[in-house]
Amino acid sequence: MYRACLYLIAGWSGFFVMGVELLGGRLLAPFFGSSIYVWGAIIAVFMLALSVGYLAGGRASLAAPSLKRLALILLAAAVGTLPLLLFGDPLLEWLSTLIPDPRFGSLLAAALLFFLPTAVSGMVSPYAIRLLVADRLSAGHHAGKLYFVSTFGSAAGTLLTSFYLVLYLEVNQILLSMLAVSVVVGLLALLLPIGAEA
Repeated sequence: MYRACLYLIAGWSGFFVMGVELLGGRLLAPFFGSSIYVWGAIIAVFMLALSVGYLAGGRASLAAPSLKRLALILLAAAVGTLPLLLFGDPLLEWLSTLIPDPRFGSLLAAALLFFLPTAVSGMVSPYAIRLLVADRLSAGHHAGKLYFVSTFGSAAGTLLTSFYLVLYLEVNQILLSMLAVSVVVGLLALLLPIGAEA
């Protein structure tokens, strides 16, 4: 159950990041358009945020790592997306007036709205690997399996969000649904009995 929970968190985190990234394009489009500049800004912000998250997750895993703390990281990433729901449109409207250039306006907007939750999400994989690896001989094997699950989750998030979810739900409804799943997965990990972590 312990390992399954680690893989579940990693897979869902991958789904979550890609879902939010695709929805980011929908959110920015009414204010900055959907040109290659806007998508370039979004992708760059997500890549930079993930790289920072990988570093932070690796560093955080050095100090008494636990499944409970990993669950808190997942929940923090979910909470970090709340500004999208609460202030997204007013912020984007203000930024589009302040910086009408779609290149720099969308870059700043993407950084303000997506950098923090994406960076926190990026902490999940290196932290989970630390919890999985018991010895050096198995490190590569466990890292490969976890990155497979995480990347598979990213692919699922990309396809399900772009092919289906946006057809039937509003952007805010999708975000709220993903936040709810993050909370359920995080609480599941938090409530897992201590003995199960052995």
